[in-house]
Amino acid sequence: MYNSQISFTLDTICPWTYLAKKRLDLALTQLSPEVSSKVSFKVQFLPYQLYPAFGPAQDKYAWHRDRKYDGSKDKMDMYVEYMSALGEASGIKFKFGGDIADTLQAHRVIQYFQEEVGAETANKLIDALYRRYFEEEQSPSSHETLIAACVEAGIDNDRAKAVVEDESEGVMEVKAALRESVTNGIDSVPHIVFEGKRRDFTLVGAKEVPEYIKAMEAIAKESS
Repeated sequence: MYNSQISFTLDTICPWTYLAKKRLDLALTQLSPEVSSKVSFKVQFLPYQLYPAFGPAQDKYAWHRDRKYDGSKDKMDMYVEYMSALGEASGIKFKFGGDIADTLQAHRVIQYFQEEVGAETANKLIDALYRRYFEEEQSPSSHETLIAACVEAGIDNDRAKAVVEDESEGVMEVKAALRESVTNGIDSVPHIVFEGKRRDFTLVGAKEVPEYIKAMEAIAKESS
């Protein structure tokens, strides 16, 4: 059996990466027995910051309205309606209250536990962070949010607390990973690379479920 790594580059405040993850997760459950018998797909999560120089936390709704829509409430409300419809189709209940903030610490914690515990725990941690930020209007990087998400992912509370509160733990490594993403030419997320035996398949943006399945089917076809 061929082992294929799926490199999923994301930011935890990007709604499109949340949509892409939901769709990829679904695609992985819909692979045919023929594909599943030929290839084992494992997801590795890589960090990217849409706004690496983000300052103090700001109101999420107001920030998006002013930065992306020149302060237009009408345009922002159209965006909210559009994203809400997309989210609903994937089981996401997008909300636009709460704060937006820097995501460095969230990435640090994700990468730390991905290395220490494994990809399955990182997967659960990312799911918890996405839901808390996009659906429960929690801060994307507060200690409280990060610890709660870690515990939800199955990490011991004391261990989670120690790692989250020591903001120097793993920070050099995650900064290096962030630089590597930029060096590799990634300038937007989601950015997903499916590793193939003969060639890789790269999908940028939140694709529909069939597109992810098609990429994995192609890898299976070329794996023998």
